[in-house]
Amino acid sequence: MTIIETLCKEFSVQPWQVEAVIALLDEGATLPFIARYRKEKHGSLDDQQLRDISDRLNALRNIEQRKNEISESLKKLEVWTEALQASLDQAETLAQLEDIYRPFRPKRRTRASIAKERGLEPLANVLMMQPPRMAAPADMAAKYVDAEKGVPTTEDALQGAMDIIAETVSDDPAVRARLKAYYHRDCAVVTRAAEDEPDENGTYRMYYDHREPLRMMPGHRVLAMNRAEKEGAIKVALDVNVQTAQAVVRAGYVRNNGSSACEYVARACDDAYTRLIAPSLDTELRGELTDKAQTDAIRVFAMNLKPLLMAPPVRGRTAIGLDPGYAHGCKVAVIDETGRVLDTAVIYPVGRGAGAVQTAKDTVKRLIRQHQVSIAAIGNGTAGRETEQFFVQVMKEMNLGDKLAYMIVSESGASVYSASKLAAEEFPDFDVNLRSAVSIARRLQDPLAELVKIDPKAIGVGQYQHDLKPAELDAALADVVEDCVNAVGVDVNTASVSLLSHVAGINKTLAKNIVAYREENGVFTSRAQLKKVPRLGPKAFEQCAGFLRIPDSKELIENTGVHPESYEAAKGLLKHFGLTPKKAVGTIYQLAEEAGFATLAASLNVGEPTLRDIAAELSKPGRDPRDELPPPILRSDVMEMKDLTPGLELKGTVRNVTDFGAFVDIGVHQDGLVHISQFPGRRINHPSEAVRVGEIVTVWIREVDMQRKRISLTMRKPTQE
Repeated sequence: MTIIETLCKEFSVQPWQVEAVIALLDEGATLPFIARYRKEKHGSLDDQQLRDISDRLNALRNIEQRKNEISESLKKLEVWTEALQASLDQAETLAQLEDIYRPFRPKRRTRASIAKERGLEPLANVLMMQPPRMAAPADMAAKYVDAEKGVPTTEDALQGAMDIIAETVSDDPAVRARLKAYYHRDCAVVTRAAEDEPDENGTYRMYYDHREPLRMMPGHRVLAMNRAEKEGAIKVALDVNVQTAQAVVRAGYVRNNGSSACEYVARACDDAYTRLIAPSLDTELRGELTDKAQTDAIRVFAMNLKPLLMAPPVRGRTAIGLDPGYAHGCKVAVIDETGRVLDTAVIYPVGRGAGAVQTAKDTVKRLIRQHQVSIAAIGNGTAGRETEQFFVQVMKEMNLGDKLAYMIVSESGASVYSASKLAAEEFPDFDVNLRSAVSIARRLQDPLAELVKIDPKAIGVGQYQHDLKPAELDAALADVVEDCVNAVGVDVNTASVSLLSHVAGINKTLAKNIVAYREENGVFTSRAQLKKVPRLGPKAFEQCAGFLRIPDSKELIENTGVHPESYEAAKGLLKHFGLTPKKAVGTIYQLAEEAGFATLAASLNVGEPTLRDIAAELSKPGRDPRDELPPPILRSDVMEMKDLTPGLELKGTVRNVTDFGAFVDIGVHQDGLVHISQFPGRRINHPSEAVRVGEIVTVWIREVDMQRKRISLTMRKPTQE
């Protein structure tokens, strides 16, 4: 099956669609550009379908490359045959390819290779044939006794022959395939405490005596076991019935025809399993488990990151950011509606007595009044609970009603950003701690623009992210950031280097060049000016232009997602209805739909999907898809864990989704867990089927553990229990 045939089968798409996607990718087109501006070519596949096809294409090409490498290696070794090539062609995974190549791969010196050096391979070949009528094996072995060659006895000769047989059996791809099938069907993963008297309250206590079928191991437990084993808390092993496994191996070699050689072949098969196959199979299968678990964890991380980046911004409001702390105080920053820093301060609302608290209150009240602050972002880290209580008291004393509200904001990654080179360049005169207060405030105003400055791994919406393959995790998260940035669009006259570098076709060097050009020549007034930016050539312009916005341009179309290559079609559409760009706002899509997009597209010589996008953009210039999502929950009062009682109904925001449940912020500074078993309706395979990060949900309290600071939630009404 060719790569195109495989992709068509796996993704249920047509060959012409796959061929178009491959051609566009090979031409250097970015996935956001392909998804948005080449719909006619690939049949309007969405961005996720395109990314999945791209990822699978790379994997299949890697397999093809490895097939060619192995084939060339076999030819150099002069062992290539048409049968071997056929086996390579039929292999669908890298593991299958390596099993085929295993017998021919250069090996270190082994017991079998030593036996071959001693001239025992002919004896091994005769034994493996197991002829019904043959001389006694010991008599045959006597011919190979040669003390000078290291074969002093017949027993040594027979043992050497069995070593050769054992290695031959262990290298047999068919034997390994049958054993893998048996393992996947009947193998169990078993864990035991590493110490005789383990800590009964330890983090990994559930794995001190645990057994679970390999085929049913969820990814999060695989990663937890791996971490526990690495930390020396437990020992992990794969457990199968050894006799059954040995029988699987024998089935391919022992003929049971009464030959006196059968016993020796059987013993060699058993040795092949216990000494050679089982250890490597344990490593391989645990590697497969880990790879799958890591792939799933990376998928969950990426899935959580997208809605977090796409959280609705809080626009047009001056904000105050509070970065809580004890020893170094609470860092405060006020920013205007554009994110510009207006004022900063350090206060001590916790741990320094009534005088310090009153001074802190006076400072915050002054900043709120002076800058007309209407919203506050409070970090959820150390001293966050006390700082929240302090700010609620300030709100009550100021008595501003709904003119002032606050929201708890995740601090994850704020300290990483504050100490980064990027933050130093952005705020060279600010203390590191004050930078984090600015970041926290900006996360509320425009989550996407601020979070792109931070390493996605530091944002903290995954599971076991520190145990995952860094390169694969970075690539997956970079893809998510790219998708989000391009879905929203970027104001080329205000965007930071960090934000611009995630636009399709723009790397960090080009992003810096754009900002430098902007600072030297003033704001961009048209997309065409981008062509004057150093090193921004025709290909880069093609890829990025449609995702860059110029809100202050005289031409309204420059603040839309209409690509410059479609300006003529857009003008033709406006002319058809006799509308100016301003008069087309809110009306042109409906008019085009009534006139018939297919008819209009034919007359304007443009594809129907592209024309629909043009009409949608002209109808809503400057549209931000984030504005269509529910706004974040803003609070004016504070609750504590002691206020929670079973059955209490609350609104909350989903903060993280994992394999085993979702963590929900219910406003008590401690996220509660909705276990996968506590989602309403049908049974689900993964919490992501029911909720996503940033979603506002209704929950009920199930249980509160004050000692361990754990809150158990349910999304089922108490009557549904």
